[in-house]
Amino acid sequence: MLIAVTVTLAVVVGLTLGLLGGGGSILMVPLLAYVAGMETKEAIAASLVVVGVTSAVSVVGHARAGRVRWRTGLLFGAAGMAGAFAGGFLGGHLPGQLLMGAFALMMVATAVAMLRGRKDVDPASAPAELPVGRVLLDGVVVGLVTGLVGAGGGFLVVPALALLGGLPMGVAVGTSLLVIAMKSFAGLAGYLATVSIDWALTGAITVAAVVG
Repeated sequence: MLIAVTVTLAVVVGLTLGLLGGGGSILMVPLLAYVAGMETKEAIAASLVVVGVTSAVSVVGHARAGRVRWRTGLLFGAAGMAGAFAGGFLGGHLPGQLLMGAFALMMVATAVAMLRGRKDVDPASAPAELPVGRVLLDGVVVGLVTGLVGAGGGFLVVPALALLGGLPMGVAVGTSLLVIAMKSFAGLAGYLATVSIDWALTGAITVAAVVG
């Protein structure tokens, strides 16, 4: 019964991720931990699989609509992969309760930043690409957080691109999906050094999320 509920809710997570470019990890980790009953570290690692695959599929539609800044996304993603791998490896050696506490703090901090908002950006006046140094720095920091707690994919990348980088929201969403996919797989690689996951259940949840 719990597995059926988990798979059903995974569709909602996928829908949220594809629509907003975020919300995958902040919904998936609690879903896997409290509904599917996974241990914290396993839930984080499994969420990286689900969110990574779902983001990779979702980015296709945004790319066709011209809402992906490839240079910015690839640079941000590459820097994020380095941080995510380090964070994932470190997270595998930390207590689960500490990781969940850090996860909650990330949710609150980002919610406050998004609620404060920013001035609307005119797509015509938005920068074609962001400065390389800024992209790399933001990528490493956000990647480290993503790998460490399995969160901070879209709900940190979208604010970084939209609030700090000045990209229009639609472009920030599309570009974030590329970044999320890259960082998620790097973070997963870091976690797999110390954590094993239920691939059958994770696969079923991933398929449901992709449908969403």
